[in-house]
Amino acid sequence: MELLYTGKTKNVYALENGNCLLKFKDDCTGKDGVFDPGENSVGLTIDGVGDVNLRMSIYFFEKINAAGIRTHYVSANLKDTTMEVLRAKVFGHGLEVICRYKAVGSFIRRYGEYIAEGSDLPAYVETTFKNDAKGDPLVTKDALVALGIMTEKQYDDIKAQTQQITKIVADDLKAKGMDLYDIKFEFGYAPDGKVMLIDEIASGNMRVYKDGKYIDPMTLSKLFFA
Repeated sequence: MELLYTGKTKNVYALENGNCLLKFKDDCTGKDGVFDPGENSVGLTIDGVGDVNLRMSIYFFEKINAAGIRTHYVSANLKDTTMEVLRAKVFGHGLEVICRYKAVGSFIRRYGEYIAEGSDLPAYVETTFKNDAKGDPLVTKDALVALGIMTEKQYDDIKAQTQQITKIVADDLKAKGMDLYDIKFEFGYAPDGKVMLIDEIASGNMRVYKDGKYIDPMTLSKLFFA
């Protein structure tokens, strides 16, 4: 298979049928050996995290597809830790979308003088460019449109779908006694211009707490599938 892209937590290959294959790794984003979904570099490797990330992605992608929300998910192979996906174009050089229920992480680092850590947020959505050198800078809707990266409708669709998907994830976690604080997604678009959820939906992309205490990705995955 042709290697198209080497990512922090996955590699992307081209398939003969026109789709792509994602190969999940055991690498996690973080700093100084501590996991942090908000970091833009690999900080640690956890044996088996690729497998559990794929399992959680399968679970949620199938649920989101069933809810009528468009994603790139086609199928998966747990034995090879791979997922077949539809090809999608990314916005610009890559765009991350974060939905926040609580003021933690980079949000509190930026706005801590205005809000207490852990305060509730109204499914707050923000977008950042994927750019390690610049620290994944925030970008507004107006800037995305002015730069020709997306249309107003594409942005509005992304925001609405982000909030819908986040609720699906949060409700499932809540049913298991856990609270979602924030989650990170990636979106792309199909040849017809319609947006679709891409990448993964896994414990490594979310902050989850139980009884007020943070749950690390591997523990979260074990609790989720218990």
